[in-house]
Amino acid sequence: MYWRVVLVVLAIGGALAPVPAAIVERQYSEMLYPPMQRALTGLSNLVPFALVDGLLVAGVAWLAWQIARASARRRLDGWRRVSLRLLERVAAAAAILYLVFLATWGLNYRRVTLMGRVRFDPQAVSASAARVLALTTVGRVNDLYDPTPSGDSGEGVVDASLARAFAQAQQTLGASRLARPARPKRTILDVYFKAAGVEGMTDPYFLETLVVGNLLPFERPFVIAHEWSHLAGFADEGEANFVGWLTCVRGSRAERYSGWLFLYGQVAAALKEAERADIAVRLDPGPRTDLRAAAERVRRHLSPVIADAGWQIYDRYLKANRVEAGTGSYAEVVKLILGVRLGSDWAPEETK
Repeated sequence: MYWRVVLVVLAIGGALAPVPAAIVERQYSEMLYPPMQRALTGLSNLVPFALVDGLLVAGVAWLAWQIARASARRRLDGWRRVSLRLLERVAAAAAILYLVFLATWGLNYRRVTLMGRVRFDPQAVSASAARVLALTTVGRVNDLYDPTPSGDSGEGVVDASLARAFAQAQQTLGASRLARPARPKRTILDVYFKAAGVEGMTDPYFLETLVVGNLLPFERPFVIAHEWSHLAGFADEGEANFVGWLTCVRGSRAERYSGWLFLYGQVAAALKEAERADIAVRLDPGPRTDLRAAAERVRRHLSPVIADAGWQIYDRYLKANRVEAGTGSYAEVVKLILGVRLGSDWAPEETK
């Protein structure tokens, strides 16, 4: 019993401890995490299925066994004592999972923000700058559209072109230890992903990249690049969007198109309604058709009740991990692109 109490106390301490971001950045995100990520992702890349699925199945089976065990002893020990023992075991298991989560990936939520690591000019973030970026985005999308895109290397395979672009994006941000790309995998949660409108997820235990099974070819490069950005330690969703975009714009034609088409949706949402309509009419028929196809893909399987509940839970999860904007952090990519000083190759010119 006492060791379970110790585990719970350690987990609570881990959640609440005010560790300075500079220490997390230097000791964890830059020193301890990179080799661990390469090892865990390298291990998970050896198998075609999601290792976290096995963990999930094992967890459900363990919980069912504990409930059955408690039910079998209720007449001998009484419901109250049995319930307390069950609660102790579940709390200890949750504490272990949380402590492992912090060690394998979760502490990246507490690192120095990307805005604190690159030259960021808040004065550059304005409505007029957003409109200029929107016009640039429309031009890139129209130029890069290909009615017969090549796509990536296939499901479960690390695309070599996107992997090279990912390495280059990390280097432009000053990374000395590069993250290992993960094989994109499906998961037993695929049905939930579709119902909730989720496109991908990073497994924080085995550091795998999970993607929904019905992604369209022009969507896959950015979704994978976004999840790889999480593997590189960019836990904040807006930062992962930014690094994912930096990755795609260094890739093949199809990968660049995927990145710019993603950005079109983000920057359009940041404009006023009249400006958004003006930008939309500048899109060529091809990209417009792709956007409709992506929206239809989501709509076909989306359950509003599941989606709303899922995003509310994720919003609380992000805020509990010190992401103040919650799910609103996804939209921070526009602010980063506008405020970070970017060169001609879309690379930050100066880093701190």
